[in-house]
Amino acid sequence: MPSSILRTRWQSGPAAFPPGPVLISLTEFTADHHSQTLPIALAGLRLRRRWPATPGAVGMWLWVDPPRKRSGSVSAWADRASLGAFVGRPDHLRTVRAHQGRGTMRATVWTADHLDPASVWATTEALLADPAPWPTTVADRPTAAEEAEEAKEAEEAKEAKEMEAKEAGTS
Repeated sequence: MPSSILRTRWQSGPAAFPPGPVLISLTEFTADHHSQTLPIALAGLRLRRRWPATPGAVGMWLWVDPPRKRSGSVSAWADRASLGAFVGRPDHLRTVRAHQGRGTMRATVWTADHLDPASVWATTEALLADPAPWPTTVADRPTAAEEAEEAKEAEEAKEAKEMEAKEAGTS
């Protein structure tokens, strides 16, 4: 079945295309009534106007799925602190409060090794296609770069222990 999801063009932020890992946030609001879908999507567009000046913002899409009364955002962040600052921003809080009780919300985050918009959108589509509750964090695991660093550190620690054991045996 073809997707009924429409999305805005990618909107870069001031931290556009960083060289390393990025935090991806996906939100979905499902309105109780079709008449609420457009006002909620328009509220997202108003928030998007300030995106180019949002500290730590890498980029974002807004999306809407009118037949299913859903809309939301996919945003990329330089770090969790930047996402947290946005979520706590007065204009964001006003928007959230204005639509409370008018539908249901799902949100999740994951870390990508680097910004690959096609991969981010593919993950987004898979999550949006699944009606099951999302985990709070899609992948609360290290990025590939972090895993490589951890493996390197573990190997170095193992080698250091072996050296200590050799030195203790020869003293």
